[in-house]
Amino acid sequence: MSLNKTPFFELRSGSVDTLLFVVKTTDLDALRTELTRRFEATPEFFANDVVAIDVRRLAETSATDRVPLDELAQLLASVRMRPIGVVASPAQTWATQWASSGGLPLLEARDRRGAPKPSEGAASANTEAAAVIEAAVAKTPPPALPMPATIIDRPLRSGQQVYAKGDLIVLGLVSYGAELIAEGNIHIYAPLRGRALAGVHGNNDARIFCTCLEPELISIAGIYRTTENPLPADVLGKSVQIWLDEEKLMIEPLRLT
Repeated sequence: MSLNKTPFFELRSGSVDTLLFVVKTTDLDALRTELTRRFEATPEFFANDVVAIDVRRLAETSATDRVPLDELAQLLASVRMRPIGVVASPAQTWATQWASSGGLPLLEARDRRGAPKPSEGAASANTEAAAVIEAAVAKTPPPALPMPATIIDRPLRSGQQVYAKGDLIVLGLVSYGAELIAEGNIHIYAPLRGRALAGVHGNNDARIFCTCLEPELISIAGIYRTTENPLPADVLGKSVQIWLDEEKLMIEPLRLT
């Protein structure tokens, strides 16, 4: 019997698609504060999602910039993300040394923007990890052809979740406890009483359109607003559009006549 194929398991080549947590600062306290601010309203949103810690951006500022990776991994775990590895440039030997000393494995990010590739030693560590990052999701250019919209023509009950790679169009009631997640825009031609999160992979141009706004939570590109911050009377229960201006959610009534 072949050593590569048994009735009990198989070893196969493949790829793991995951998010990159791109580190832009070595200030761990600032990272902790921002993570808490972004995710305290929706603690379940990234629960158990795997991420790779990408430190290549630090190399753009100074070759000596480094972040305590073990503490950063613990910080991500505290917000229920699951770090699976580190992406670093060849010049960032501190990350390579940390990986080889028993930290998270060093991974290769095959993104489409010519990001630096690891050295041969890093490639070896990547093989041992048996994981390859397919793309830096938040930084890849848009596809050549537009992603078709996902259409939901039924009401969504509490606990149901819908995810769309492109735009999401919903024709039925979104009940309390239901969740809409889209990489593009979200259109809701019914009351929104649950949660709507558009542009989830960093699309700041995404918008939310709704004919009756009564949400638990709305979000665009990670900027949130919950019911703890009551909506003004001119938009609550009204037809609205929501977009992002810098890091502020803007809500404006739709003029349909």
